[in-house]
Amino acid sequence: MTAENQQKQRKILVTSALPYANGDIHIGHLLEYVQTDIWVRFQKSRGHQCIYVCADDTHGTPVMLRAQKEGKTPEEFIQESHAAHEKDFADALVGFDNYYTTHSEESKELTQDIYLKLKEKGHISSKTINQLYDPEKNMFLPDRFVQGTCPKCDAEDQYGDNCDNCGATYTPAELKNPKSAVSGATPITKESEHFFFDLKEFEGFLREWLSTGTREGVPHVQAEVQNKMNEWLDDLRKWDISRDAPYFGWEIPGEEGKYFYVWLDAPIGYMASFKNLCSKRDDLNFEDFWGKDSDAEVYHFIGKDIIYFHTLFWPSVLNGAGYRTPSAVWAHGFVTVNGNKMSKSKGTFIKARTYLEHFRPEFLRYYYAAKLSSRIDDFDLNLEDFVQRVNSDLVGKLVNIASRCAGFITKQFDGTLSNDIIEPELLSEFTGASEELAQHYENREFGRAIKHIMSLADKANAYIANEEPWKLAKNDDTKERAHQVCSLGINMFKVLATYLAPVLPELADKVQDFLKVDSLDWASAQNVLTGHEINKFKPMMQRIDMKQVEAMIEDSKEDLQEEAQLDENQADEPQLDDPIKDEIEFGDFDKIDLRIAKIAKAEHVEGADKLLKLQLDLGKGVTKQVFAGIKSAYNPEDLEGKLTVMVANLAPRKMRFGMSEGMVLAAGPGGKDLWIMNPDEGAQPGMRVK
Repeated sequence: MTAENQQKQRKILVTSALPYANGDIHIGHLLEYVQTDIWVRFQKSRGHQCIYVCADDTHGTPVMLRAQKEGKTPEEFIQESHAAHEKDFADALVGFDNYYTTHSEESKELTQDIYLKLKEKGHISSKTINQLYDPEKNMFLPDRFVQGTCPKCDAEDQYGDNCDNCGATYTPAELKNPKSAVSGATPITKESEHFFFDLKEFEGFLREWLSTGTREGVPHVQAEVQNKMNEWLDDLRKWDISRDAPYFGWEIPGEEGKYFYVWLDAPIGYMASFKNLCSKRDDLNFEDFWGKDSDAEVYHFIGKDIIYFHTLFWPSVLNGAGYRTPSAVWAHGFVTVNGNKMSKSKGTFIKARTYLEHFRPEFLRYYYAAKLSSRIDDFDLNLEDFVQRVNSDLVGKLVNIASRCAGFITKQFDGTLSNDIIEPELLSEFTGASEELAQHYENREFGRAIKHIMSLADKANAYIANEEPWKLAKNDDTKERAHQVCSLGINMFKVLATYLAPVLPELADKVQDFLKVDSLDWASAQNVLTGHEINKFKPMMQRIDMKQVEAMIEDSKEDLQEEAQLDENQADEPQLDDPIKDEIEFGDFDKIDLRIAKIAKAEHVEGADKLLKLQLDLGKGVTKQVFAGIKSAYNPEDLEGKLTVMVANLAPRKMRFGMSEGMVLAAGPGGKDLWIMNPDEGAQPGMRVK
């Protein structure tokens, strides 16, 4: 963004992905809404017109079935869910300008209108297809209610539309070993007429859109997304946009018993929420933001799991129906906790409400901001680091500046700051960071912004510690310098609080009250307070400890236990004696190179009670030496000539007896009860195990 464009007031519309009505908001969701909210607050602080809208995604079979299970109508169920979501977001300080619902008149009107425009332009076709049908529940199964094995990578327990492991898209009929997620029955195939949006027709448009950017030079998508989408552009197909009754959603005009697939009307919910806001505000016009010739900026913040829908399907639908397309779609990664996927059994699947019952929302907002970048990397919430960073940065550095200085100003100088600014060069370093920090916020490089801000906080604290105003204040000759030092400290604190206001809005309000200033907008960082009266300082933040984290985790476990008890269909899941480890992604597994190996030689290891020394032949003259702890189960002479499976790319490990260059796979508890893996007849040394 050029400096000239930054100085003009911009018209910006921002959205986050619509949370599904059939679930609670959790800390993984909050990453996206916090990221978006910080960016929006920053833009507003800069004086731009920036509108943030969102809505509940309310339609689809899951909502319909959940409502039936709870003895409610779908409308009753989504209304309750909406109220819970609204409260969670408000308490997390996510400041939507409008939080709406896709089950609205605006949504219905826009969805049907867009469909009819696409149909009129020849982008919609129909054909009779074979669809999976649940013979026990007497219903056609939506994509997400069919589970099975991915036809591309063989990952199990994948949904019927796309694979979470490899990212492949497909139809439910292409799944291997499909099962109904509703009843567990094996689906049968039944004919049904469906309606399709021809995505292939938009290949040329998509290739250009994905490779270009806005007039301001902002790319439409991140580089990682563009690379992924370019792979999928070669396999565009007609998109099934209809579903059969029974279905909770909007009925397709003129087609009895046929409903719009939720992924057609869900993104239209962005437009519907904004249109609803326009009806409440005279300063907003729908066409100014969504019309074909709009000069406004429109940005979508989303998770990386829905980039296909938002960067291929959604821009094509808008383009085909005569609307403008997004200025950019920005994706982020998933949240892990302590290096692992959020786990219900471990209590690290933490609902937003559970977190908010234990901690201030700003602590999580700050931690997320401190580690967020513009990339799509997964985000790890390390709970020990969370506690340490909050205590160190927010309490020990930021608030500490004000608490060290304010008492002297109040008690010895009538609550009034000095008329003089000593060390103007130091204060200029703080105010002069404005544009660099603004660029970090603009580019969603929040982590870089926080790092810079905290480096300034360190300088402020070092300056105060070096000047020792508590000593200066004791002597009449140096008392005025104590006044000046503490006044400078308060001014440095004000600048830092201004820069952090998009991240810490509650703290910013407290700082405004403390300093008796009307605003902490971005420009106010340049306003130096001299001869200015302030209020008595009140504690703004308290330290936290791991006991609070442990209590939150325990409460998360309890919540989930109560949830399970309320579920009539919840059955006791069988458990293995040796529990399965935490889930990994397909990419993690794909890093392991498993190979067929022939045991060319096996021998005892002198001085080792458990080890055998194996020479493993991988073919083509490649051999690896492995020390395996299987001596109690095998004689060396019984192994030679056998085929087995080894980890071929394990980093070599120097042992007392020599170098071990891999690992042989074996099963069993140990001792004599060990069995090495033997491949079936026909396998050859060097073959990769997939």
